[in-house]
Amino acid sequence: QVQLVESGGGSVQAGGSLRLSCAASGATYSSTCMGWFRQAPGKKREGVASINYDGTTTYADSVKGRFTVSKDNAENTLYLQMNTLKPEDTAMYYCAQTYGGFWCALLREYEYNDWGQGTQVTVSS
Repeated sequence: QVQLVESGGGSVQAGGSLRLSCAASGATYSSTCMGWFRQAPGKKREGVASINYDGTTTYADSVKGRFTVSKDNAENTLYLQMNTLKPEDTAMYYCAQTYGGFWCALLREYEYNDWGQGTQVTVSS
């Protein structure tokens, strides 16, 4: 059983930065795709960024140039560096994991098998 635990959320003013972490433990896949998703109140959950087993990264258009996804394989930890935050980035952020493959670049929620509980990010104007 895989466990994913997010941390690093908080409240910041517009233009600020936050770094989210997601620690993975338990059984792991031989090749892994990990992603960040977010859900704002009253909205559907959406893909933010992903990193495939080969290091390939994908970003939603809304965060390109501002967010950076990375992974420390030795520590089994996924990161999301968020810069130049905007009020519209306010949401619960979730990390997720699935088998590595071409689908990792598609940021489709249903492709992911394992999910964390989420960490709240609030950006004030």
